[in-house]
Amino acid sequence: MNYRFQHIEYLIALATIPLIVLLYFQLLYWKKNTIKKIGDPKLVQALIANYSPINFLLKFMFFALALTAVIIAAANLQKPGAMENVQRKGVDVVIAMDVSKSMLAEDIKPNRLERARQLVYKLMDQLPNDRVGLVLFAGRAYLQMPLTTDHGAAHMYIQQAGPEVVPTQGTVISEALRASNSAFNSKERKFKSIVLITDGEDHDPQAVPLAQQLAQDGVMINTVGIGSAEGAPIMDPATNTYKKDETGNTVVSRLNETELQQLAGATRGVYVKLNDVDATVNAITKQLSTIESSSLDDNAFRDYKNYFQWFLAIAFVFLLIEFFLPERKLKAA
Repeated sequence: MNYRFQHIEYLIALATIPLIVLLYFQLLYWKKNTIKKIGDPKLVQALIANYSPINFLLKFMFFALALTAVIIAAANLQKPGAMENVQRKGVDVVIAMDVSKSMLAEDIKPNRLERARQLVYKLMDQLPNDRVGLVLFAGRAYLQMPLTTDHGAAHMYIQQAGPEVVPTQGTVISEALRASNSAFNSKERKFKSIVLITDGEDHDPQAVPLAQQLAQDGVMINTVGIGSAEGAPIMDPATNTYKKDETGNTVVSRLNETELQQLAGATRGVYVKLNDVDATVNAITKQLSTIESSSLDDNAFRDYKNYFQWFLAIAFVFLLIEFFLPERKLKAA
């Protein structure tokens, strides 16, 4: 039977056990030195006659074993249970969502960022058989969620998305495309699409050449423009005032449609300006349907038996024993 740890990275915490053992021996050394400094050895031995070094060692061992059990419980030992031979037909879709401060502009009510959230929620509802990943970007891009069929997790990440999650501001689209492409299987040359949602405010000269490279790897980029040509000022939530430039003029953020159209055109994708959420979702899903879907095995359909609760129970028992075991010698009845 093949066992595995669900979170094997947590096992690195086992490195604390040797450190605790070292601290234990240092404590013993300190106790011996303290006894020597107190005074007459015979008097000291008489005062600590009820102290049991063996019980003290046992208390330490039970504590160390409990800590070990807790760490193993956190890593969650598993073994495969009943295996269902389930395959699904689907496409891998990475949603790259702009969370820069320009997305707080209110030329689309309530603001661009909130409308982008609404779009992503409805889009995921239309992709039940597809794996979805999530990239949030501004001046930097971060893969927030790898490709998964767990769309509920994606909803949680989208709800928390905002300028504060990406400390570097700006709109660097090429960074978003690179981070999105890293989520795909590099060995496949189809079944892959990036849905880029942004106002495209800052022109990124690297974006279109990169999109052309991704097209050669079978990636379709569908772009969604949020905002208006007239633009709108950007509200800074920290100061509750509109953002100003170095000369004191109010900054106006405008939608850059040209670059987004070029990105979509270079990869057989479609560009849609977000006016109506439902119409935008329909346009994107229609374009995604032109990608030949593949048969994919997904771990979401594997049934694993978890053993973390057993290790937690063992840790609890060890802690109880350590708590009630006295350091003094047990008196004979």
